[in-house]
Parts: sequence; C-alpha cells; structure tokens
Amino acid sequence: MAPYIHSKRQDSHIIDLTKTVEGLEKALPFISSVTASGKQVLFVGTKKHARDIVRAAAEKAGQPYVTERWIGGILTNVATVSAQIKKLKDLERRMASGDLEKRYNKLEVQRFQEEIDSLNLKYGGIKDLNGKPGVVIVLDILTDANAVREARTLGVPIVAILDTNANPDGIDYVIPGNDDAIKGLQLMLDYFVAAAMTKAPTIEEKK
Repeated sequence: MAPYIHSKRQDSHIIDLTKTVEGLEKALPFISSVTASGKQVLFVGTKKHARDIVRAAAEKAGQPYVTERWIGGILTNVATVSAQIKKLKDLERRMASGDLEKRYNKLEVQRFQEEIDSLNLKYGGIKDLNGKPGVVIVLDILTDANAVREARTLGVPIVAILDTNANPDGIDYVIPGNDDAIKGLQLMLDYFVAAAMTKAPTIEEKK
C-alpha cells in the first residue's frame, strides 16, 4: 500500500486522500457501466459493524449482497448454492400460500419457519443473484478474503476499499480508505449506490 500512503504519524499511516479520489474516479464509472449492461453488482461486507449499512446500500441499489458469513462456493459452486436458494424460495412460497399450514401441525410449521429464517440468514441477500456478477464490491479484503479469492478465480472485477494493512495485488479498482470508520464506509457506499443506479453514457451519448 506504499503508493497510497501520504505520511506516517507516530505508529499510524495516513492515507493519501488524493489517491482515494483517483480510485473512486476510476471505479464509479465502471460500476455504472456494469449495471448499464444489465449485469449485477455484488456488495460484500461481513464485518459486524458494517453489515447493516451494506445491506441497506445494496437494497437501495436493488443489488445482491452478502453481509453474514461468506458461504464457500457462492460464486464458484453455483449448483450447490442454487439448490439451497431454490429450497428457500420453495419453502417461502409454500409458507405464504398456506400450503405448509394445511399439511402440517403448528410445531412442524414452526420448524419450517426456522429453516426459512436460517436459509435467509445465509442466502437471503443473493436470492436474486443471476449467475456471475459484473463486479464485486468488497469493504474489507482481509475479512472477506474468500469472496476476493472466488471473484479472482472467475475473473470477476473487484472494487475494494483497502486500508494501509491490505495488499492491493489482484484488486482491479483500489480505493484507499479506513475500512473501520463507519462514517467513511457509509460515504463510500453512497458513492457506490449512486454509481450502480446511474446509467453510464454510451460512446454515442458522449459525442
């Protein structure tokens, strides 16, 4: 991260904010181009203090998200994950229609509801993920190293906020920033959401 560090104060490294701006200027148009092409943006942030704001941001943008533990294979083992999501959707449909209530007693229906809740905790944010996303946005590449690894395996571009202790190698769009400061993360998410909801101009429109 040396190129992104402005200075050192006591034992803390100070991020060069001009590099943060440069990172955003590259990443945001790319995010817009992804959604304009009809592909999805997968938001990933499983740090406990960031889960709520990541979920809210993704839902505002109408995009999939992972805010609980990254389940291995979300991107690389589509068959298994899709089977679990299909099971979840089927149970939800049957619960909503009253089918389960007609066929089972109250205790059994309660157990089905608990299963629905458990599956939603794991897969709720990616119920509507349609295959490989166009980009993965990661708030902390150390915490969510598995998400980064799977995205790189599939060649999915990665936009990530990187603190001074992170390694930018393999990250397509590096945005230097403090991945612990909730206000800073919220600001970044606001930018990402705006980009995801903005249609990138085509070459013809730019003329």
